[in-house]
Amino acid sequence: MTSIDGVREARLTEIQTLPTSGARAAQPFRIGDAEFLAIPQLAYDIPGAPAHMNGGDSETSLRLLRRAGERFVPWRELAAPGGEDAEFFTVGERAFLAVASIRTGAGPYNYTAPSTVYEWDGEGFAPFQVFDTFAAKQWRHFTIGDTHFLALAQGVAVPGKETENRPSVIYAWDGDRFAHFQDIPSRWAYNWHAFDVDGAHFLAHADHVSPSVLYRWDGTRFTAHQQLADTAGRAFATFADPADGTRYLVVARIDDGSRVLRWEAGSGRFVEHQRLAGAGGRELAVVRTPNGLHVVRINFIHGTPADPTTALRSQIYRWDGARLETVAEFPTTGGTDVAVLDDQSAHPLLVVTNSLSADLRFAAESVVYRFTG
Repeated sequence: MTSIDGVREARLTEIQTLPTSGARAAQPFRIGDAEFLAIPQLAYDIPGAPAHMNGGDSETSLRLLRRAGERFVPWRELAAPGGEDAEFFTVGERAFLAVASIRTGAGPYNYTAPSTVYEWDGEGFAPFQVFDTFAAKQWRHFTIGDTHFLALAQGVAVPGKETENRPSVIYAWDGDRFAHFQDIPSRWAYNWHAFDVDGAHFLAHADHVSPSVLYRWDGTRFTAHQQLADTAGRAFATFADPADGTRYLVVARIDDGSRVLRWEAGSGRFVEHQRLAGAGGRELAVVRTPNGLHVVRINFIHGTPADPTTALRSQIYRWDGARLETVAEFPTTGGTDVAVLDDQSAHPLLVVTNSLSADLRFAAESVVYRFTG
């Protein structure tokens, strides 16, 4: 085991490395007494082919691992070409795993790729519903009242694909399946985050080339409420100050640091509260322990896809009652996600996915850490 000590009061202790290839997300979930971890994979390395972060063979599988104590052991695999995301959720007694596939092929690539929602059948996952998607990046399940929504972030604005591009989509459960509910304008969408403030339901949508927008539920539809970032949006996290309950929204951007926004009840909007320096932000997670509240920021790359730097430092911030302060940094290579297990325990587990090695190969180990802070 190795330890990574921070500036103060935070430590990650490596528990296990997981062999992954272009790992894009980590989705922990429980079925009965068993705990699992789903890791979608973007691509495999092609022998003899030059290294490129947008290359590789997309005919990949999603890894399913089963938890055994603090470690994870291989369990099964699911077909999930060009895997970008996995989202576990339940509808009543039924359990589902939605997988987002960004592309198929090994060059040239087809971004019109089916994305599948699998259902647990008592022994494993079987296909339940297949969606026609374009450059799918993320699924997010959430509920408002008795309605189950499943939101898809999709699209890519690249030369030659403009006429094929599609908006993001929100689906709603109709009792038998997920049916189209509402399109959300987008060009290169990445992420969603659903949360409530002062009794209102909000849905944040991240986009790379168009503005990232916060939507508000008006009782029948999601309507644009305020802009959160002009470009380069990647991910969101929300938390409440443990002392006074003030709500905060963190917005990760890949090219211009991140922002901490504070909810103003009087205006009914979020206002800028703090800037977190450093580019590369790809994903965020809130870690709550008896000793305090932390936010983890996972950094993806610096530079451009044609000439990226993947070996970076990602950050752990601690809430000091007024601001987020950096208390630790740890190495990531093309970092894409962080999942928190055993939240609110003294020493939760963090699963960090790495999608690219320092030399731009997809074979890169993801890591399970024990968090102390």
